[in-house]
Amino acid sequence: MTTKKKSPTEFAPAERAAPESIERQARLFDARKLLGLLPDAVPCVVLVVNQQRQIVFANERVTDLLPPERQVKRVLGLRPGEALGCTHAFENEGGCGTSEFCRTCGAVGAVLASQNGNANTRECRITRGKGSEALEFRVWTTPVAIDGEAFTIFAALDIAHEKRREALERTFLHDIYNVAYGLSWYGDFLKNAAPDKVGEHADTIRRLTRELIEEIDAQRVLLRAETGELVLTFESMDSRRLLQETVELYSGHPVCHNRQLCIDDRAESVPLVSDRTLLLRVLCNMAKNALEACRPGETVTMSCVTQDDEVEFRVHNVGFIPRDVQLQIFQRSFSTKGRGRGLGTYSIRLLTERYLKGSVSFTTSAEAGTMFRTRYPLAPDDRKSRPGLKVAP
Repeated sequence: MTTKKKSPTEFAPAERAAPESIERQARLFDARKLLGLLPDAVPCVVLVVNQQRQIVFANERVTDLLPPERQVKRVLGLRPGEALGCTHAFENEGGCGTSEFCRTCGAVGAVLASQNGNANTRECRITRGKGSEALEFRVWTTPVAIDGEAFTIFAALDIAHEKRREALERTFLHDIYNVAYGLSWYGDFLKNAAPDKVGEHADTIRRLTRELIEEIDAQRVLLRAETGELVLTFESMDSRRLLQETVELYSGHPVCHNRQLCIDDRAESVPLVSDRTLLLRVLCNMAKNALEACRPGETVTMSCVTQDDEVEFRVHNVGFIPRDVQLQIFQRSFSTKGRGRGLGTYSIRLLTERYLKGSVSFTTSAEAGTMFRTRYPLAPDDRKSRPGLKVAP
């Protein structure tokens, strides 16, 4: 029995089973000793969902992934995204699986494939809470029939550590190797250089050293941000000067080769109080992402304005982001550049929303190009009492 009310959806069906059906279906699995013992012995979350994608069984492992306010007994009748606290699960009246963002969700896709009779394996990225907490899973779905009723066994394994290792190996180690190789190369040049070339080679070595420190610092900040270990140091600064520092850092970077990074003449010089290191890290990631999205000969423009006691930083490039990519922009590990990448926009959102008390957004069109925006209070007045954060004196 399902509810008769038709709910709106932009992807998977929104209709749900009636509460009495959920209770009856849950009893089907309580009565089977194998399901009562085996799922709790495996190292991953095991759920059973009905034809309306609602949970009728959950093993104890699910407690490791539930939001603090959620209890195992209360997941029955919910869909997986609702139980785990996915931000998109609550955007539509129909719930988990019915928003436009759900079209790119591996978990929903795997369940729907199972309901068509096909076992399926996919990866799933979930963002939850105002702190932009990221969860990453590998999901297996298998169709089963119990007493003539169709269900899906849904197994999910946390692969966040695997993704972090991929990012470390494919991005961080690759990038610092390239810089270190350049340092070695120019070090040899400097050793044998003519007197009139010494200054030029020394400048290149200084630039490469700065890039090496930048790459190491980016990884260090991201790791500490995800574990809640960042120490914030608030100080006064100028918005336009931050843009100038960003341009200086990236103008000689390989990602800027045959491309131009500049500051809009109308960019305002705005005094603000924030954590300089984190804010500069965000601006550098915004600039780098925009440059990577550019074709040779194109320009990335940075700017800032004041709006309603906030400062808004803007980074524009002429490219257009396809809709299926737009829906996944801020997810951890999502990238159009291949596996093991995709930390740029994720870290922008993580640092901005969880630590700097700001917001992130973007607009994109074929005519106007793409504009990423981050907004921050000019002077956060509660920085000494924010829960979960340490603030350096």
